[in-house]
Amino acid sequence: MKTDLTDTTASKINKALVQGRRAIGTPAVGMVLTLVIVTDEENAYDALKAANEASHEHPSRTLVVIRRVSRSPRDRTKSRLDAEVRLGAEAGTGETVVLRLYGEVVNHAQSVVLPLLLPDAPVVVWWPVNAPLDPAKDPLGALGQRRVTDTYAAEAPVRELSARADAYTPGDTDLAWTRITPWRSMLAAALDQVTCEVDAVEVEGEEFNPSCELLAMWLADRLDVPVKRSLSSGPGLTGVRLDTSCGPIVLDRADGSLATLSIEGQPDRAVALKRRETSELIAEELRRLDPDDTYASALRYGVDRLNASEAENSASEATATEASAKAPAKKAAAKKSPAKKAAAK
Repeated sequence: MKTDLTDTTASKINKALVQGRRAIGTPAVGMVLTLVIVTDEENAYDALKAANEASHEHPSRTLVVIRRVSRSPRDRTKSRLDAEVRLGAEAGTGETVVLRLYGEVVNHAQSVVLPLLLPDAPVVVWWPVNAPLDPAKDPLGALGQRRVTDTYAAEAPVRELSARADAYTPGDTDLAWTRITPWRSMLAAALDQVTCEVDAVEVEGEEFNPSCELLAMWLADRLDVPVKRSLSSGPGLTGVRLDTSCGPIVLDRADGSLATLSIEGQPDRAVALKRRETSELIAEELRRLDPDDTYASALRYGVDRLNASEAENSASEATATEASAKAPAKKAAAKKSPAKKAAAK
């Protein structure tokens, strides 16, 4: 069931939800949370499709916030709210409200969303693209217990990770971190099978892939060993090598679906390690509403090391520049010395 509302209000949207539930005979008590998706028109379809698929595991009220920028200066001052209310087969196992904001109301989206939240239910805010640098201080982000971003969609993912670390607030998480959950589980299980010390680690994957960077940060944080970052053509994360005192442990995935786990003294094993869809990722994040301390620790540890490395490189470059500047001065002084001797004679 789908209801279109033009130039409407939050009160009318709530009324349409109640009428829709009565029409199809579906109560609202079965919903476990409110999922707020903040996106643009281009990415709204894919984000809503993923949320609907995740709703089969987590029945929820999904609010899609789309800020529309008017081209005409006159229209930018006119506030308008259009909405699509979807229930039943149109909205998975929950309820969906697509909100399109125009004019001044674009800057006050939280005032539109707040009356539509399910009472006494947790709120999760998800930015598929264009996430704010500090999600917790964003007006919409402040409404949620969990805030989900995706650095994979950023123009500079590694720089975005630094911003995430600087602005981290308990409840923040990122889908780039969720993508490596199977890798972390597999590597932890492999280390449980041996009684060896890990000496070094190598993580191989695409350049500027935030999931590869986060896995390297997590391993460095947990094992406290040097981690080398190697590049490959992908797709995504392609391999991890742990050099241990008992021999190497290698988890290699060249095709993006099937991986091979090699442990010294054991036969190689094929393990399913496919790249997951966005619906699986968001469903995993909706399973837990407590702060992800492991993500916070890995993010801060890795970014601190990255900043320390950049500072060290900058200091080395400054020293080299200073040395090269002094060299011509010494040569010039050496050239002037014969003239001084000639004058003395």
